Amino acid sequence: MKILVLTWEFPPRIVGGIARHVAELYPEIVKLGHEVHLITVEFGQAPMYEEVDGVRVHRIGVAPSNDFFHWVANMNESMGSHGAKLMLEEGPFDLIHAHDWLVGDAAIALKHTFKVPLIATIHATEFGRYNGLYNSDHHYICGKEKLLAYNAWRVIVCTEYMRQEIERALQSPGDKTDVIYNGIRAEKKHHNTDFDYASFRRHFANDREKIVYYVGRMTHEKGVATLINAAPKVSWEMGGYVKFVFIGGGNTDKLKRQAWDTGIWDKCYFTGFMSDEALDKFQTVADCAVFPSLYEPFGIVALESFAARVPVVVSDTGGLPEVVQHTKTGIVTYTNNPDSLAWGILEVLKNPGYRQWLTDNAYQDLERRFSWHKLAQQTVSVYDRVVREKSQISW
Repeated sequence: MKILVLTWEFPPRIVGGIARHVAELYPEIVKLGHEVHLITVEFGQAPMYEEVDGVRVHRIGVAPSNDFFHWVANMNESMGSHGAKLMLEEGPFDLIHAHDWLVGDAAIALKHTFKVPLIATIHATEFGRYNGLYNSDHHYICGKEKLLAYNAWRVIVCTEYMRQEIERALQSPGDKTDVIYNGIRAEKKHHNTDFDYASFRRHFANDREKIVYYVGRMTHEKGVATLINAAPKVSWEMGGYVKFVFIGGGNTDKLKRQAWDTGIWDKCYFTGFMSDEALDKFQTVADCAVFPSLYEPFGIVALESFAARVPVVVSDTGGLPEVVQHTKTGIVTYTNNPDSLAWGILEVLKNPGYRQWLTDNAYQDLERRFSWHKLAQQTVSVYDRVVREKSQISW
């Protein structure tokens, strides 16, 4: 089978979670005997064409623009042109697979021009991010999402929660949607112990303090403010022997001011961006990971903590309760509820045996439910279904 993939991000260009998703899924699909051509956006010194783990990666130039939507239109024009060239020169292709609305225009045009079925993976929705549509940008993006879902033969989402959201927000039939989880390569997490553990740990906390951390974007939807509001209760219960570490880029001024106003500034450390290598080390010295999202279609960060063998506390929003099994592979707390979040963190910090049991279960769950090899097989099953259905109709 020959598949054309469109994605606006692919390593080394990493904007959000899509880059990691496509970079880990498609090599596994290649291993299953399929040919994958992937079109993405040029970035830095990355070659315009290369093979990455068997995936044929085509990078395209995009005319610059200060307006994001204009830039997206330019990208789709470039992707459509290059996609058409590939279809003619490397075809016939069996399927087109588009990731999110940003590449939707090019994917839809190629579908109709070459009469090749389109599959769309929708990683999140504008409606979900903002819990509604409140301005013209929101309505524009939602319209593009609806158009992509409508034109897709099948839609793939990462959780059962997202299947329901797609049905509600995009009016896309539930029986047209397949749920395939995101995955992780657990072996990529280096459990590095070849460093001065105590000295490294002291960069973040003193020897008596437990380390509780959040890693991710510093945006409203990630619920970092809820963690700051939960911190005083956790600190009091732990006799002050706890440090809250916030890892990630973005504007943290408002959060720092909140920490000061809440009276726990001396218990907080905002690190800014942290490299993967440093994060691998950091996770070996940390005691608890917290992801208090207000909206989260899946929660790949929870899997990364599973792989790093750090116990996780999450909110019960979106797909997180599907990823983290409450009291088995982590603790699930009420969304936007500081008291509930504080309870979950204290359950982990105060019970070392329980903490170890949770991390052992979580690590085993990675192979059981979140292995890319298994998820690739599920994806290919969707491909097979579409190709079979296409063969039975005249376009």
